[in-house]
Amino acid sequence: MSTAILTGQPVPGSPLEGDLRSLGFDVRGASDAADAETLLAAVPGDQRVAVVDARFVGHVHALRLALTDPRFAASAVPGAVTAKPEARTALTRALRASASTGGVLTLDALPDSIAAAMEAETSEDTVVHRPELGTLVATVPTDPQTRNEARQAVAAVDDEAVRLRTAVKSRDGFFTTYAISPYSRYLARWCARRGLTPNQVTTASLLTALIAAGCAATGTRGGFVAAGLLLILSFVLDCTDGQLARYSLRYSTLGAWLDATFDRAKEYAYYAGLALGAARGGDDVWALALGAMVLQTCRHVVDFSFNEANHDATANTSPTAALSDKLDSVGWTVWVRRMIVLPIGERWAMIAVLTAVTTPRLTLVVLLIGCALAACYTTAGRVLRSLTRKATRTDRAATALADLADNGPLASAFAALRPRVTWLRPAPVLAFLGGAGLVGTALANPYGSPVVVAAAALYIALSGLALIMPLKAPLDWLVPPFFRAAEYGTVLVLAAKAEVNGALPAAFGLVAAVAYHHYDTVYRIKGGTGAPPAWLVRAIGGQEGRALVVALAAALLSPADFTVALTALAVAVALVVLVESIRFWVAAEKKGAPAVHDEGEPA
Repeated sequence: MSTAILTGQPVPGSPLEGDLRSLGFDVRGASDAADAETLLAAVPGDQRVAVVDARFVGHVHALRLALTDPRFAASAVPGAVTAKPEARTALTRALRASASTGGVLTLDALPDSIAAAMEAETSEDTVVHRPELGTLVATVPTDPQTRNEARQAVAAVDDEAVRLRTAVKSRDGFFTTYAISPYSRYLARWCARRGLTPNQVTTASLLTALIAAGCAATGTRGGFVAAGLLLILSFVLDCTDGQLARYSLRYSTLGAWLDATFDRAKEYAYYAGLALGAARGGDDVWALALGAMVLQTCRHVVDFSFNEANHDATANTSPTAALSDKLDSVGWTVWVRRMIVLPIGERWAMIAVLTAVTTPRLTLVVLLIGCALAACYTTAGRVLRSLTRKATRTDRAATALADLADNGPLASAFAALRPRVTWLRPAPVLAFLGGAGLVGTALANPYGSPVVVAAAALYIALSGLALIMPLKAPLDWLVPPFFRAAEYGTVLVLAAKAEVNGALPAAFGLVAAVAYHHYDTVYRIKGGTGAPPAWLVRAIGGQEGRALVVALAAALLSPADFTVALTALAVAVALVVLVESIRFWVAAEKKGAPAVHDEGEPA
């Protein structure tokens, strides 16, 4: 139970107390400033507390946004301020400072004074979030006329309609915006009214997608049609879980992680289902399925790396970015540009339709072509932005890129040569040459060739040398994507070269396990919790170590034994990574780490 302290003279007929109780607050009244401080001290330290002006007039959803959002330690709207346990000390200091002059007037204005005093401080626990209310009303009238006007303004806006609209993400794809969100928001409300949580809906979406993958694996036309329909249903639920979180403000650290990782698990499991279904019909498309997973993962790494390199850069301007913003002001170009990048809604709709009416091979081929074109478009635009951008990148950005690189002990040994070879630049060139050399060598030589092992050794050296200096140059964000393409591409090529049943499915499992580790690294960094521990990276060899192990296995083992080795490596990596990852995220949830979640539309 949270506690709300009402300050000032109660207003006859005001619904404020009832509104606060509907939001889960135990309401107490303060007769003066000293009483407010006494009531605050009596609230247990592990509870949220709010101070609200008794004269407040506004929508319930305005209070909900201000007083119940779990992502922020402190937040406020006119007439109300709240603090979670970690910000209670700051709120207490602000209360004492605001009420020190005494008097009824100070008591009436106490919530706004507290918020202002907290904002005047400079520590992290005094950052006061102020939600964007849009058409919602939140005000403190000072006389009967303004109170009447405020009540009329409240009556003129449908609180529930605003709440439904703001449950939808402010920036989404065309298919999601026009084909899913118009009704999924009502499904989110239905779930909220029955006490369902976003995590339960997320899990339902995962299970639905896995059933879809199972239907695709049957290899029958009926199975393919059912798979396509279930994949769309899974996406509806995927949209619903986020809308439910925004509708009910039930954000959580664990929920943000589940939503992000389950999206990848659903899509990649569906690729495997298509490959299994094709195999039942005598068609081997495992290479296409693995290629689609590699390409999609590399696209995501490009997104993550570019954003991490630039999100806190200073003097972050670019003519290319200015042109992009200008195009966004022209209505039709916004949707065209969003569809070109083939976001998850458009991508899953395309996969679902093609699965139902064509074959797994054609579905995967079209997916590969579409994702390749989208990758070229987005990457080219980001390269142009980086080359024309005048920006100073921070140490935090350089650290994030180094963590995303995922170099292990072997590459780190070469990175330690920093004082002697600092002239080796730029880093993306070294990463590209090493990766292209390794994958190209694997392509150009027969299975078992020791030349591939030599190329892997050179790749290790170049991987380390690429990180001898902090990754702060304009194009250094390309280093992690180049490493991902090199490692995954090597596994794909060597498994295909083995030409034995089971090699490509085993490679699919290995890349899936490693990709999970890389996604986990991304979401930890985005959540502000830092990269996975160094021991974990060492335990699974680092990206260059795994590439070397796979190259050695191909050179020393028969194709059949190579398949066994890939399977064993996939199981080992998956076990280590999953156990540590689950432990970390569950612990972070218990510690109350802030959730990372996309915003909805402004209210």
